[in-house]
Amino acid sequence: MSKVVVANDHGAVELTARIVDFLKGEGYEVNYLGTAENKSVDYPDMAKLACDEFKRGGYEFGILCCGTGIGISISANKIKGIRCALPQNCFAAQMAKEHNDANFLAFGGRIDYSDDVIDMLKAYIGTQTSQDERHARRREKMMALEG
Repeated sequence: MSKVVVANDHGAVELTARIVDFLKGEGYEVNYLGTAENKSVDYPDMAKLACDEFKRGGYEFGILCCGTGIGISISANKIKGIRCALPQNCFAAQMAKEHNDANFLAFGGRIDYSDDVIDMLKAYIGTQTSQDERHARRREKMMALEG
């Protein structure tokens, strides 16, 4: 069974619950580290918690959510080895996996997306990472920016 780590702050409680339910329904084992309450929680702390857990190994990918998805994705991308995408639609979710091999996706609980978040997750999950040399080269360059 594939494992996914999920975390959120107070700005995405309902959205994250939908995501966790969907993932469990698809047969994923979900390690949920977020908050189920609307009480204020700092998104950088949630990003670090989930990314550190992901880096311990055994996870296929991770999901992070906050009010917009922006703060939590920026926070995650500060952590070595993390490639967190913030897709706006199904095409972006697919490209995040195919071209960038994103190991995290971020979503915003207060965002009105043109495509449903669950459809974006399906697009991401249903996509394989491209082994094309140019995309592999770009991924290597991207990760080299970590310093």
